[in-house]
Amino acid sequence: MANVDTSTFDNEYFKSYDSLFGGKWHFRWTPWRALALGLVGLLVFAIFYRLICGLGPATNLNDNWPWGLWIAFDDLSGIALAAGGFFTTFLAHILGIKKYKNIARAALITSLFGYLIVSIGVLMDLGRWYNFWRPLVFWGYHSWLFVVLWCVILYLNVQILQMGHIVFERVNAPKLRDLFNKILPVLFVLGITIACVHQSALGNLYIAMIDRQNPLWWSMLIGLFFVLSAFYVGAAMCVVEGSIAAKAYRMDFRHEMPLVVPVMKIGMWAMIVYFVLRMVDLICRGHFMDMFACTLESNLFLVEIVLGVVVPIILISKPSIRNSVSGLVTAAVLMVGGLILNRMNVVFTSMGDAMQGHYFPYWVEFAISIGLVSFLLLAYCFIVENFKIFPDEHEHGHDHGHDPGPDIGDTPEMAHGH
Repeated sequence: MANVDTSTFDNEYFKSYDSLFGGKWHFRWTPWRALALGLVGLLVFAIFYRLICGLGPATNLNDNWPWGLWIAFDDLSGIALAAGGFFTTFLAHILGIKKYKNIARAALITSLFGYLIVSIGVLMDLGRWYNFWRPLVFWGYHSWLFVVLWCVILYLNVQILQMGHIVFERVNAPKLRDLFNKILPVLFVLGITIACVHQSALGNLYIAMIDRQNPLWWSMLIGLFFVLSAFYVGAAMCVVEGSIAAKAYRMDFRHEMPLVVPVMKIGMWAMIVYFVLRMVDLICRGHFMDMFACTLESNLFLVEIVLGVVVPIILISKPSIRNSVSGLVTAAVLMVGGLILNRMNVVFTSMGDAMQGHYFPYWVEFAISIGLVSFLLLAYCFIVENFKIFPDEHEHGHDHGHDPGPDIGDTPEMAHGH
């Protein structure tokens, strides 16, 4: 544990706060951010409506469909998309690959807010939400849901503590910053361990549903499939998040290419392992030909596998495509979309025949999911505009021998006219 590298949080790649922010807190308002704030207002109303009126009036969930949009999108997809945090932490601090430290902070921020959204989504999905404290006192350790709950609680707290150094660095509290710096190695190891257990536990929840899930998705290996898919989508999230941030803050994403291309190659090999295991699993269980049955389930399975796994593998395997920004971003978007479709298929498509009845989310369910995403975007913008999250591009470009180009000096505050 003593060998765990914490130098991401040194100032090697980052400017001083005075040069970045002028010592002031900042948040730029735009029409899109005003719209996002309005959606957060709708989120607050929807949350109060759901907590006061209950699940019945606030959702279209029923006895046949007890799990709906919040489980599929907010929880299963949100947790998997937050995997960029433990993915980059593993590369940068456990394997000690220094070049990935430049993107570790941004990935940790996304992961932290992803888990905050998951926590709110889980609370909304509890029938009697005011009993949320009971699992903390009455331990049902034979249940995978109990494992999932504790993973969410523990990993969220670990992520908050991992942010301690950055926060106290910003508010100029060097003693507290040094204290958090000392415990970072323990937090890194704990965070990666809990995240892997959490991803696996989410998949293992569905092992008990052998009589309800379509064989194309049910498997005794579903927990492993969840871990592997979260691992490779962690690489894709680094690309998606980095490209969006670069566009929003007028930075040149080409300077990130020497970092994210190797990350995506690692993701490609994880995808290959995932794809081979899923096909071998289907063959061994005698359901390989089910994917060609021309049913709704088989068609959605093919879309998930072909567009979300096979096509990205082909794109990343070709140097001419993976070394271009558009090619790499296309592959990353397909990987993220494929994972979201996988989680939707696990919750909805795979159990449609067994559950019977009909389910379509109520407007309150949409309002909470969309509002949580809007909150994440606003919180992310505030953090990156007030804390040292993005590396200085002059340093970054110099490290990789790249021509800085005309926009290299555009740090977030410079884009804002500071």
